[in-house]
Parts: sequence; C-alpha cells; structure tokens
Amino acid sequence: MMSNITLGRYIPNNTFFHRLDPRCKLLLLFIFMITIFINLGMIGYIVLGLVVLLCFILSKISILTIFKSLKPMWFMMIFIFVINLFVVKTGTPWHLGKITIYSNAIFATLKIVYRLFLLISTSTIFTATTKPLDITIAIEDLFAFLKPIMNVHILSMMISIALRFIPTILEETNRIMKAQASRGVDFVHGKLKEKAKAITSLIIPLFVSAFARSDELANAMEARSYNPYAQRTRYRKLHWQFKDSLILILSIVLLAGFITLAITGFAKTWNTSIFEWIKGWFK
Repeated sequence: MMSNITLGRYIPNNTFFHRLDPRCKLLLLFIFMITIFINLGMIGYIVLGLVVLLCFILSKISILTIFKSLKPMWFMMIFIFVINLFVVKTGTPWHLGKITIYSNAIFATLKIVYRLFLLISTSTIFTATTKPLDITIAIEDLFAFLKPIMNVHILSMMISIALRFIPTILEETNRIMKAQASRGVDFVHGKLKEKAKAITSLIIPLFVSAFARSDELANAMEARSYNPYAQRTRYRKLHWQFKDSLILILSIVLLAGFITLAITGFAKTWNTSIFEWIKGWFK
C-alpha cells in the first residue's frame, strides 16, 4: 500500500513539465495552492480539476497513482464526514431511518476531499518531475531576498532532504508492517485497543529507523566536509526560458480570474443554481 504513494519520488522522463525551470514549477505550485483554497464554486473547481488533469497528461503521470495514494487517507475522510454530519445542519434534510443527513454536510465533505485530492495531485506532479537537487537550487534562488536575515541554503537543503526521504520513509514503513505482520501483528482486524498496540509496534521501530538514517546522513555529510555557511559555486545552472514565462503568466491570469469570481460573488451564484438543480433531482 505504501509503495503506491508517489509523493516525493522523482520519476525520470523527458516531458514538458520535466523540461520546465524548477523555479517556474515551484511558483506554479504556490499559485495552485493559493487557488485551491479560494471559494471557487463548483464550476471553478471543475475547471481547476481539468487543469490538473492536463498537467498529468503533459507530465505523463498516471492519475490512478493518486487514487492509490489516497487509500491510507480514507479513515481521515470518513472522520471528516462524521464530524460534518454533527456540525453542519443546513441544506435539504435526508432521513435515513433515525439519522438525518443534511445536503450541505455532504457538499462540505466533498469540497474538503476534492481540495485534498488537488493538493496531493499538484505536489505529486512537482516532486515527480523535479530532481531534489533542482528543488534545492530553486528554493535558494527564489528566497534569495531573505539572505540578510537567514541562511537560505540551510532552509532549501532541509526542504530538499525532507522531500527526498518521503519515499524512503514510506518504503521503510511498508517493510516494518510486513515484518510485524509475519510475527502475528494484525493492523486491520481487532478492537480499537488491539489496533492501537499494533500501530505502536509500527511507530517505535519507524522512529528508531528514521533517527538512525538521519544520523548516518549527518555523518556522511560531515565526512565530505560539508559546511552550510561556506561560499558555494554551482556546476549546474538554471536557465529561464520563454515557455516558463508564458506558463507562469497564464497561471497568474487564471488565479486573478478565480479571485475576481470569488469577490464578485459570481461563483456563489453559480453554486446556488447548480445546487438547486441537483436538489430538484432528489424531489
């Protein structure tokens, strides 16, 4: 299950997104994250979903991998749905025996899940098409204005190492789960107390392994005389091209359009019309 998660894993290829400047891709990721949390309305979210789908096609990444990546998050989605059932009491009531479910509770849950899907999708496209070293250089270049108050190289190196070790930690988790399962630990069945004990038998070895790997990495960097405060030169240079400017301008225009729709209330009007049309089908 953990091996299906592609977040943080670079996939070598020669696609349009692979050839984009890493700084451009990082800016695009920030723009998409801002856009995702704007109240876009149903039409806006559909458009944004189509844009993400186009990005998957251009980067040649299977969208099925994202659905597989969401498997471990089903519990969180169900938890959000249950919370919304008790909190949200607006919209059309649907009676299922003794339980009353309101339409807005379902719509609120779907909005959260959809936003989470878009967030994971855009992050996966970024990490799958950008090398960890390029991410470090891009962060260092974009945040160069912070150099008078902080060491930007340390920040970029920390983020790069964290992204690099996501797939490693996931593989280690999968290995420990198989090892514990072979010893009779059941992570699926049993009561809540038994599941808590099973999770404990997973978390403790995982933390021990993570600290051991970090210690090995620190020793390896020290053995190579790594000094984060030293003046550095680069063998690899990033080159900003016309296509990077064009894609970035289109993304900014798209963001500005969504913000305009949210401010003018046009998105909310479309939302109300679509919800009324959906409710009509259930009457």
